[in-house]
Formats: sequence, C-alpha cells, structure tokens
Amino acid sequence: MSLKKKPVTGMKDILPAEMQVREYVMNQIRETYGGFGFNSIETPCVEHIENLTSKQGGDNEKLIFKIMKRGEKLNLETAQMENDLVDSGLRYDLTVPLSRYYSNNAAVLPSPFKSLQMGSVWRADRPQRGRFRQFVQCDIDILGDPTRLAEIELILATTTLLGKVGFKGYTVRINDRNILKGMAAHCGFSEESYDQVFIILDKMDKIGMDGVAGELKEAGYPEENIKKYLALFETVTRDAAGVRSLKEVLNDAMDPEQAENLAAIIDSVSEITTSQFKIEFDPTLVRGMSYYTGTIFEILVDGFPGSVGGGGRYDKMIGKFTGIDTPACGFSIGFERIITILMEEGFTVPGSEERIAFLIEKGVSDGVMNEAVKEAMSERAKGKTVLVSQMNKNKKFQKESLQKEGYSQFKEFYKEALKETN
Repeated sequence: MSLKKKPVTGMKDILPAEMQVREYVMNQIRETYGGFGFNSIETPCVEHIENLTSKQGGDNEKLIFKIMKRGEKLNLETAQMENDLVDSGLRYDLTVPLSRYYSNNAAVLPSPFKSLQMGSVWRADRPQRGRFRQFVQCDIDILGDPTRLAEIELILATTTLLGKVGFKGYTVRINDRNILKGMAAHCGFSEESYDQVFIILDKMDKIGMDGVAGELKEAGYPEENIKKYLALFETVTRDAAGVRSLKEVLNDAMDPEQAENLAAIIDSVSEITTSQFKIEFDPTLVRGMSYYTGTIFEILVDGFPGSVGGGGRYDKMIGKFTGIDTPACGFSIGFERIITILMEEGFTVPGSEERIAFLIEKGVSDGVMNEAVKEAMSERAKGKTVLVSQMNKNKKFQKESLQKEGYSQFKEFYKEALKETN
C-alpha cells in the first residue's frame, strides 16, 4: 500500500514563495510590536484538558484535538467516559495558554506585562478560504492594566502593523460587552437569556434586522421587547457620539462610565493614529468567546468574508487560575487570513536582497564545480543570496520556477564554457 502524499485535511504544505511572505510578515510583527514594548514569549502547544474545557473558549471547545493518556495512565478496559482516556489537547487559541503562563510566572514578570506570542493552534473546524485546522495565530496582550490605555495601545499597535504590510481602508469595529448587556436589560430581556439573544444578534450581518427579529420571536421573546431592542440599533450612530447617546438611554441598566470609556477609546485612537483605517462603534458586535468582560473589537477588510483580527478585554480569566482577578486585554490578527489576502493580491516582499542562481551542467569537472561554489561564496559574503544547483534538462521551466521564488539573475556553468544570462 502506497503512502498518502497529500497533507491531512485542513492542513497544508507551504511552498517557498509563500514562506518568504510569511517570514516577512512575521519579521514585521516582531519589529512593530517590539517597538510598542511587547515581549516575545512562547507556550507549549499542548495544554491540560481541564484548561481547554473550562467553558472559556465558546464553540472552540467543541473543536479540540484531544490527546489520549499514555503508558500506565491509559487503561482502556476500565474507561467509561472520555475523561478517563484524555488528559490534554492541542491548544485552540493562545489566550488560555497565556493566562496559565502569566498565572505561573507573574512573580518574575513586569507589571503591567505586554506579551507578544506567535504560534500554531489547532481546531477541528470545517476548512474554507483562509481557514485551516492548523494555523498560526499572533496575539498581543496587556496584563495588569485596568485602564483604557491598554485598548488604545493594542489598537494602535495592530493597525500600525497592518499599515506596514500594505493594508488600508479597513474597518476596526468596536463594542463593549457591558453595552450589549445594558441594551438587553433596558429592553426587558432577563440575564439568563443574554447568551441566546446575543447569538441571534451576532447573525445581523447575515440575516439582517428582519431575520434577527424573526429568530427572537421564534425563540419566544415578547414582541414589545424585540421592537424596543431593535429600535436602539436603528437609531444609534456608529461613532463616539453614538456611544454617548446610548449612555443617556441606558442609564437605568448600566454604569455610564462604561459607555464613556468606550467613547474615549474611539476618540483617542481617531486622534492619534497615522494609519489609514476607520474605527467604528458597532452595537451588534458580539464575539463568541465567553471570557470577554468589556471592550471587544474586530477588523474587517473589504472583499474578505469574516474578520481578519479581533480581541477584547478578559478581566476574569486569570482569576480562574489564581483566585485573584487580573485586568487583561488582547488583540489577535488573523495571520493566515492576512497571508491569504497578500498571496491572492500577488504581494512581493519589498527590498529583498539580490537573489542569484548558479546553474551547473551535469558532468562538469571538479574544477568547474569548485569555481562556481567559490564564486557563490564570494557573493554570499557580500550579503547576496546565491543558489548553487545542478542544471535541469528543462532549463526554461527551472528558471521560471526560480523566478517565482525571487531569483532575478542566472549564471550558467558548462563543461565547455561559461555562459551568463539575466
């Protein structure tokens, strides 16, 4: 039986041309976020199953690649439930591992702590454009800062990065979970119903206002509550002024300072940023992670379905590990989706070093081969990238393939004589 040459469903091989773009973007991430004072860290790809299934990750907890116990701990004969077989799993995001990391190392970390983490995560999801079962996430988080400075820094850092890799004209949507709850409470929905109401509200982009109204009615909520609720979304403007208008309306259902905090974030980012994007208050923005406690945000790029980044404040998660709540806020860019967009647009790495290919005909003498390698070493010492390779029979196709990898100059070594082509 022959071995399978295609990768596992939902995972992919990365070819050299894409790898160049990925490494370029990763370098931009490290440089940009480093300039904002974020510290690179790393956490294991395997996490305790108890941490991954702690009801913090929303629907992602249904998508965990679980790992069976090993050795003497694995007893198939006595196992009655899944938990008898499983003790760990591949991480589905970087936030839960970061919270465990901070809880374990807080004594030796600065406060506030600004974290940068890049790494693969795994979800048993349905693959589609820009969505894989193994993919890279890139998170920046600020732990220990309860003020809006954290949100402002996270948004500015993320949008600065996107500007550096060529994105402009996109939209940062922003909301606050407290505003979501305040709107629902003001319109007569009980706290127990919030999760269901928000799940339906989150479909607004797909099914529209009438669709949301229909699903809320079908779920059994009073029509007067539904009308009052949806009227708020129809009248509020998508800016800081809209937030402040809601503050007046919802003064019976939420702390006015929570709305003022969000409005101030929008004002500050708009005033300070030098990047080309729009920041927009979106009262329908929900985000599925149950660990969010305050500000939430997403990035939308025209022509691409779904968000290419998101995050928010999660002030209660670290307390699940330590018993003491710690302010925390993070922003994650959709690394794979950004790479997908760049590759589809034919992005080339700017300012790449000169790349030269030395092609050696089969059967040359050791003297000719040594001459080629010696010259290549000399060019490499000058900072150039030089590939030394045997010349293929189909030289035209070989050159075309190398050109796709960024090689613009060629030098050919033959048995009889040396030929140069560009």
